Amino acid sequence: MSEWALITGASSGIGWELAKLFAADKFNLILVARNETRLNRLAAELHTQHGIEVQILTKDLATPTAPQELFDALRATPVSILVNNAGSGWHGAFAKTGLPQSLAIMHLNMDAPVQLTHLFVQPMLARRAGKILNVASTAAFQPGPMVNVYYASKAFAHSFSYALACELENSGVTVTTLCPGTTHTEFFARGNFGPVRAAFTMDAHTVAVAGYRGLMRGKRMVIPGVTNKIASALSRRLPVRWAAAIVRRLHRSVEPK
Repeated sequence: MSEWALITGASSGIGWELAKLFAADKFNLILVARNETRLNRLAAELHTQHGIEVQILTKDLATPTAPQELFDALRATPVSILVNNAGSGWHGAFAKTGLPQSLAIMHLNMDAPVQLTHLFVQPMLARRAGKILNVASTAAFQPGPMVNVYYASKAFAHSFSYALACELENSGVTVTTLCPGTTHTEFFARGNFGPVRAAFTMDAHTVAVAGYRGLMRGKRMVIPGVTNKIASALSRRLPVRWAAAIVRRLHRSVEPK
């Protein structure tokens, strides 16, 4: 197989696990993240184990020019699958969080996926073949006091992706939104969350497998895990005031000391 899959945020967590799944199915890979050392290690491992080609591109996708630079660097590479996985969040009161930090989250979680999707969907549509996986979260389904910009960005990702999936119906290109719940990754340590004590936390491999299978089947949305499916369904049926109050209480319980 000579198909190429591009994965952002590939240096850890769900992105790392997705890379291994694509490699096992003999996709060539383009791995994108800020951590070049980790990308090199993963690229060497996957090339050795599966005999695939692997390109690495070190980019900070929170930088406004990075998506276009990435696309320009790959004009000669026929990318058949785009995985917008890179993302970040921050736990803390909005008014006490520096504005540059909130804007960086918005750039990474919203602007970059929109730019990359718009750029890479054009050649996919021309070929009438392609798949896009956008990683959102169960955070998309309710407001998130104390993590408000992150929750809002994931609501945007879910809405954008589902709408685009409808637009592209019968085009040969599918769009899948992956909405995991709490997952064992570095996200929480990086985002000032303190120790995470949430029940039913899933491991990144299990989440990646669910997302990969859903993508390959052309599903529009994937929520991994029975508990996450139930919780998401309930949160969408509760009055928004109640849903927000529950989230506020949950995030108070993991507030750093």
